[in-house]
Amino acid sequence: MHLPPDLNARHTAGVGISGIVAAMEEKIRKAIEDVLESAGVEGVSFSVERPATLAHGDYATNAAMASAKKLGTNPRKLADVLAKHIQDTLGADAERVEVAGPGFINITLSKAAVSFGISEADAKGEEWGRGEAEKGKRVIIEYSNPNAFKEMHAGHLVGTIIGESLSRLIENEGATVVRDTFGGDVGPNVAKALWALRQGGVTEPESAKQIGEAYAKGAKAYEDDPEAKEEIDALNQAIYAGTDESVMDLWHRGREISMEAFRRLWKLLDTTFDFEFFDSDTVDVGLRVVRDGLEKGIFKESDGAIIYDGETKGVHTMVFITSKGTPTYEAKDIGLAFLKEERWPSDKVIILTGNEQTGRFRTVLVALGDINAGLAAKMKHVTTGFLRLTNGKMSSREGNVITAEGLLAEVMERAAAKSDDPLITEQVAVGAVKFMVLRQSPGADIVFDSEKSLSLTGDSGPYLQYALVRAAKILSYESEDAGGSKEPEAPYELERLIIHYPAVAARASKELAPNLLVTYLLELAGKWNSFYAREQVLGSPEEAYKMRMTRAFANTMANGLRLLGIPAPERM
Repeated sequence: MHLPPDLNARHTAGVGISGIVAAMEEKIRKAIEDVLESAGVEGVSFSVERPATLAHGDYATNAAMASAKKLGTNPRKLADVLAKHIQDTLGADAERVEVAGPGFINITLSKAAVSFGISEADAKGEEWGRGEAEKGKRVIIEYSNPNAFKEMHAGHLVGTIIGESLSRLIENEGATVVRDTFGGDVGPNVAKALWALRQGGVTEPESAKQIGEAYAKGAKAYEDDPEAKEEIDALNQAIYAGTDESVMDLWHRGREISMEAFRRLWKLLDTTFDFEFFDSDTVDVGLRVVRDGLEKGIFKESDGAIIYDGETKGVHTMVFITSKGTPTYEAKDIGLAFLKEERWPSDKVIILTGNEQTGRFRTVLVALGDINAGLAAKMKHVTTGFLRLTNGKMSSREGNVITAEGLLAEVMERAAAKSDDPLITEQVAVGAVKFMVLRQSPGADIVFDSEKSLSLTGDSGPYLQYALVRAAKILSYESEDAGGSKEPEAPYELERLIIHYPAVAARASKELAPNLLVTYLLELAGKWNSFYAREQVLGSPEEAYKMRMTRAFANTMANGLRLLGIPAPERM
């Protein structure tokens, strides 16, 4: 393939094509900054991004409008100057640079530049789209966090699915990522479940469902029966003490049954944790750190409890150690922060929870900052929304919990009606559930419709999977002597979209927003389906060219689905 001199020089210098495409934005930005600096203007914030529609080019910038006021000039006039410098800087990479509207600048890449990017997407396979923004970094990410002695709530699917995708996106940018989950195995909730099991004469619980039903019964008794409440509180103290052999035998058995159930679901969702932390692991260190903080004046006593007075710091005042000497969730979170650092020192700690914990975590992180500023500085709390069905938010306390296992089983049953292959049924169902969660912006609630989740007509996981299956079908007929060496005069819209994949993946990682990748893949699948319906690939005059583009699409879709954790079936 003949390359323009500029592209050929960079190729021989060993710069990968995905690097060239990713660097295009930086070259545009540098060209703009050069003009502004020469005019004595620095520090202007402006965007260089892919336009909402391909009709406006491959990149667009608002730099002229963002800078014109500081320069005391007309945005459109400044845009003309910037556009010329961008064209000169990009040279053969740009087919045209145009000024639009009040001063937007639209940049359309040349056919050679686009073809170069497609060649990279084709050749690099699974490596296509990998970045280096987090290269050398050590990141530990906590997610899922179901509590033992309960069945995994359908809402926990949200954290599991988003957390796994975030882990993959960050890994894709070169970081070493360790996954951990943190579950409750001591405290009032556990005591409620054990109390109900003992009331029923159960010494050897057999299933997570049995334990979950016991928890619901114990929770109701705790609210309605003062005598039961007193017994449950005493049992809670006994669990913390760990000296009653019969209690601890039941506790160990119940926790392991719960974890076995969780691990089966994690395996189905293609998630494996490097660390499984429990409340009980953090009790001693949490108590020690908080009591040490009390001596240093970070915490204070109030009615026999140890609290953090957050009002003076703009956060909630919260109890960290109760008047009975037991740690609260907040003290356990402090203990966990130190435990993680001891087990696996890292550069960044990401904690994923439901957004109802936002206020609580603000207090925990501010308190941790007073205790150990360096540890607190590298921690980031990310929130997720609720998973809602037609009856709204679900509650395990009321005993009407919709379990993760139950929701997945319902979607699999619907998927099974469309396929008699158990593997495809599982892959389609899991993909459907994951897509419905990941399509929402960070922190937004998810309204789940099991029927719509399996649609093949768009805005669904199966829609993306089916687009990939179609491409794979065409590629299965590829032969070494494929004919048709003709090339189109201009790149297809599909090509112009494919080359932006590395930048989209990088942005989704940087912003911790898998939905950005979901939106891109939906657009990509739509362009592929339009191309598939309109163009002949096999036996066409452009067969070789179109097959290369099909491989590039398949690599992009497969890699994107992998980052989302959505399975890629071989057939549907």
